[in-house]
Amino acid sequence: MNLLKPNSNDATGTFNRSKNVVPCSGLCSKCLESCRGNCEIFKSSFRGREVIYPGPFGEMTAGGDKNYPIDYSHLNIQGYAQGAKGLEKGIEGNPDTATFPDVDTQIEYGWDKKVKMQVPIFTGALGSTEIARKHWESFAIGAAISGITLVCGENVCGIDPKLELDFKGKITKAPDMDRRIEVYKKFHNGFGEILVQMNVEDTRLGVAEYVRKKHSLETIELKWGQGAKCIGGEIKVKSIERAQELKKRGYIVTPDPTVHATQEAFKDKAIKEFERHSRLGFVSEESFMKEIKRLRDLGFKRITLKTGAYSMVELAQAIKFSSMANIDLLTIDGAPGGTGMSPWRMMQEWGIPTFYLEALMYEFCEKLAKKKMRIPDIAMAGGFSLEDHVFKAIAMGAPYVKAVCMGRALMIPGFVGKNIEEWIKTNTLPSTVSEFGKTAKEIFVSYEELADKYGKDMKDIPLGAVGVYTFSQRIRVGLQQLMAGSRNFRVNTISRKDLMSLTEDAAKVSGIAYVMDAYRKEAEAVL
Repeated sequence: MNLLKPNSNDATGTFNRSKNVVPCSGLCSKCLESCRGNCEIFKSSFRGREVIYPGPFGEMTAGGDKNYPIDYSHLNIQGYAQGAKGLEKGIEGNPDTATFPDVDTQIEYGWDKKVKMQVPIFTGALGSTEIARKHWESFAIGAAISGITLVCGENVCGIDPKLELDFKGKITKAPDMDRRIEVYKKFHNGFGEILVQMNVEDTRLGVAEYVRKKHSLETIELKWGQGAKCIGGEIKVKSIERAQELKKRGYIVTPDPTVHATQEAFKDKAIKEFERHSRLGFVSEESFMKEIKRLRDLGFKRITLKTGAYSMVELAQAIKFSSMANIDLLTIDGAPGGTGMSPWRMMQEWGIPTFYLEALMYEFCEKLAKKKMRIPDIAMAGGFSLEDHVFKAIAMGAPYVKAVCMGRALMIPGFVGKNIEEWIKTNTLPSTVSEFGKTAKEIFVSYEELADKYGKDMKDIPLGAVGVYTFSQRIRVGLQQLMAGSRNFRVNTISRKDLMSLTEDAAKVSGIAYVMDAYRKEAEAVL
């Protein structure tokens, strides 16, 4: 089961001194009073609340690494030697008409005004974190040229140093939001979209009104939560003046930068950073429906909802309320998730893991479908990174799951590409990269493809974006191969029967047939 050490992890920069560790507490079996460190309790004894979070903030991402009893590795994908589902009408499957490059990975989501994506993946919420801000061009342009949806996360306007508000506290100017939207739109190719996410503070500031009026955005996303934490969005700031400014804007800031003791501790350099927290949301059917009507009255054509790894009750509410309100896309984010600014132990120990959450989602959707209720298009999130994960998530949730939301997996290519760009300039390419060449054209397999398509505009595409595109194409081709092997030539033909459970426990939780039972009746009929 879980062999992790709860008082030692690279994410928090802690480790056990002893080679023997008490499994439950994570404490060293022999704890010396003279120990020089560095378990979590040792470090917390002088840095306190700082150790709750992974670090260094703004320079890394972090994902929970708890080993759950059952996950998607407990499923395998079925392969067949006959059939071809999803070919164009009138075309009969044969070795010449059913080749894997012919597989169509496009999907669409939405209630009425649908959005098409070239690959059934999209980014996690890239909001007010420093990582999202400084890598935005890579993420946004990469998503745009890949033909996938980009989620601009919560609090972007609220933390903008150049934000301007009117006398009612509503946004009149938000330069960073303007930049983010314009960067994506410049390279948008007709597939995917940019959607902006809203929490309590965003709603109070008038983010929806601003992005609709100034940028004519067609989609807005309401946020109930995420898989990494059960509290609101968080960032850290290193300036006390900045912390005081955010507190004036209505955010929760800890430790309180207006308190004398905090100010003195900051002068002493004991306190080196402050946390900005969003408020907890409170969900009710009445308030949800009222907000949906308000947003539609503002002119939004599509409204999406992001919910987290809450209890069964909130999951049932998210699905049912979304059905009643004709929500265009419901993203369900399972534990542990994480992109860099969630309390580490919360990330490890809170919430329903994605595998279990998707199993419950399918069960609840089936119940509502039997009542003839319309089921919203659904995306799963929470720990997915490669094409087999995409296939399994779509298959396990078929026919309701249309796509997979990826957090860190779509951020890493942006980091890699941006670093390669810098390494090329400084002639410091590591051997892991230089073995393929010394120029962008030699290193990136997709470079010339993009250069042919964008011509002179290629100079405005950073290598971070080329990295995102190259990775998305790997997902596309890998998915085409898996789909062809399971004889699915369109994403919407993938079904739960295309999976098998490798353990009886996984079969019990998911409802996916155990490997020794899957297709047994059909096999017996052959015999």
